[in-house]
Amino acid sequence: MDFSDSQLERYSRHIILQGVGVEGQIKISKAKVLVIGAGGLGSPALLYLAAAGLGTIGIVDGDVVDLSNLQRQVIHFTKDVGRSKVLSAKEKIIGLNPDVNVITYEKMITATDIIGIISQYDFIIDGTDNFPAKFLVNDACIFAGKPFSHAGILKFFGQTITILPGKTTCYRCIFHEPPPLNAVPSCSQAGVIGVIAGILGTLQANEAIKFILGKGDLITNRLLTFDALASKFRNLSLEKNPECPVCGDNPVITELLDYEQAACKIENSK
Repeated sequence: MDFSDSQLERYSRHIILQGVGVEGQIKISKAKVLVIGAGGLGSPALLYLAAAGLGTIGIVDGDVVDLSNLQRQVIHFTKDVGRSKVLSAKEKIIGLNPDVNVITYEKMITATDIIGIISQYDFIIDGTDNFPAKFLVNDACIFAGKPFSHAGILKFFGQTITILPGKTTCYRCIFHEPPPLNAVPSCSQAGVIGVIAGILGTLQANEAIKFILGKGDLITNRLLTFDALASKFRNLSLEKNPECPVCGDNPVITELLDYEQAACKIENSK
């Protein structure tokens, strides 16, 4: 593909970068990434993917912008309160980079439709904020063979891991099933420092770009954690669990399930 003069200028810092260049920028411009959740994690991921010139970005979120979201969900502005998150996010992406094709799914992801959606994309970013959604994303990506980035944040802490189905540790290798209802507080109950969403969401965007370029070491077979109070990253080494109920040697989970959501109010995405 040929870049226009304005595109060559826009992506010049990638094009002159050893390891990316024109070839790498072409890969980015042809890639398709789905971001599930246009909230705290999804916001920085969406902005950096758009800035990088990603060819197609899909956004899944059924929620509307709430005033309390603005402390960390930086893709949304005060004027967007009450608006659909996916439409608000699309507006900012197009404003930042009109080269990007944005596909919106104004809905909550479910076991019925997730496979059909993720099958259209090269890489998935899980920006959800509740355990039922995270287990659903993991299982669907394993079934569909789609690489994805998981991340979670709460209070002053965050964690992330990238999963390559059939090759690396998956989310269920570490956590077999969702915790009991109300066993773990949500961000709306316990709070979250806003900037940690930016740190973890940006790491997720970086994983997507590295995967597309085929460069560097992905965060696989290790859980990367971040403590915002101590300003410390830690790597927890992991191994693929042969007894994992979804990706192990004898999987017992063979179909997708919609787990019960917590009874308390939980935001759709961080």
